[in-house]
Amino acid sequence: MGILQNQDSDNAGNNVLNEIQYFLINKGKDNFRNSKVRLKAGIKKEDLDRYMRLIEREVLRERTPDLQELAQTLENMEHNKYSQKHDNLRSSQLHNPSQVSRSSPTVMSTGASIITELIERGYLKDSLRWLTPRAFFTIGERILMDIMNPLKYGEIGLHETMTEGLGSLVLDSTKKFEHGNDLRMINVPKSLLNTLQRNAKGHRLIQLPLQVDIEDFEEYETSHDVRVSLVYCIDLSSTMRYSSMFGDLSRIEAAKKALWGLFIFNKKFFPSDSISVIGFGALASRISPNDIPYLKTFEPGGDFMHYTNYQAALRLASKILIREGSPNKRIVLVTDGHPSACFIDNQKDYTDLTSQKPYSHFYSPDKDTLQRINIDQNLKLDLRSGKLVYLCYRYRQVDEYIGMRTIAEAKKCWHKKIQIDTIMISEEDSLLDYVNQMEKSVRGKSYYINPGNIDKALITDYLNNRRTIMRS
Repeated sequence: MGILQNQDSDNAGNNVLNEIQYFLINKGKDNFRNSKVRLKAGIKKEDLDRYMRLIEREVLRERTPDLQELAQTLENMEHNKYSQKHDNLRSSQLHNPSQVSRSSPTVMSTGASIITELIERGYLKDSLRWLTPRAFFTIGERILMDIMNPLKYGEIGLHETMTEGLGSLVLDSTKKFEHGNDLRMINVPKSLLNTLQRNAKGHRLIQLPLQVDIEDFEEYETSHDVRVSLVYCIDLSSTMRYSSMFGDLSRIEAAKKALWGLFIFNKKFFPSDSISVIGFGALASRISPNDIPYLKTFEPGGDFMHYTNYQAALRLASKILIREGSPNKRIVLVTDGHPSACFIDNQKDYTDLTSQKPYSHFYSPDKDTLQRINIDQNLKLDLRSGKLVYLCYRYRQVDEYIGMRTIAEAKKCWHKKIQIDTIMISEEDSLLDYVNQMEKSVRGKSYYINPGNIDKALITDYLNNRRTIMRS
């Protein structure tokens, strides 16, 4: 258990963190400068900024509003803005009558017209899941900027490369350029010096413009980056909808925002790494990154999906990591409590359990229930990992059988060289006891984080873990 900080970061890490923050801020400015041109006179830059902020807040809610509800929210925001501006104008006129304007107030854009404009410009689409990929990345970059800006320099170490998509580290040494290599890796000063030296050896006068030959080119040498595959397993049990005492976001909303920013960060700066997302209750499902904003918790009720089955998450995550074949595999559980469900894998376990606890509860989902859940939440629940689930919730305690089976599953992952860490997002530190016990059995780490800090925690943990791999 600890705070996700690194106290011995070197200057190189600090410099690159500064570069990342500079890149994000200025890239964001360029995006909105270009957006202003594309949006013509329909939506101003500052208005687009406000709309994206509001859309971010609305799409992260436990229940995502439809486009009609979003239009109403936008209209209310515009009405409040207009009313405040009008009140300020009237107050100014009362104190200074000479400033009375004879022009009529500007007619506000309605919420429906704003939605129409955003659809035409490619930010929204007429669907239940109304964010387009363009809006997903635009808002994701905003979230990432919000996360990165408050981070103190010196808390994070990072390898020195700003090259996107190559999956390699840029070294100080150079070599002769080879046809087909990336032109962005050319060392321009060294290449020009080679041109000057070649002309001097030929006893020719140096004239401008220089006649550069392909043989003059030198490129930076690179070493292949360490590829890391991570699976983030997000608890979708019903208790994840509880609000945090540290902010206006619930636990699941805070987790979604953090994952959204982390995914964008990974794509921009570490594209050689892979990040997968799993949502789990009594069963688990792989989640498309574009669906992160729409994640919601399972409803408590007759289908029992709102229980917490770590085993389901670990089994599905293990399958994903084994298929990817990365040398560095890691599972991160993001949860607010302890396991309350596990699989029954054979008849003997079922018989032993029912003989000891004759009133035990089991869950075997039927096709109709699975189809309803999959359609409602756009999931593909994994049934291959287990079809019979044992359910037992105890207040601030873990059922002995569930606890034993969960730790046994974690050890299976560990023997496959998969690292398992757990991030607890809860205000109840008593729930951390079992997590500490599980992580100790697999030599993993457990962190206790309040929901208000999970966004910074995930990115800091990702960077610190990656740097540890690089050093080893």
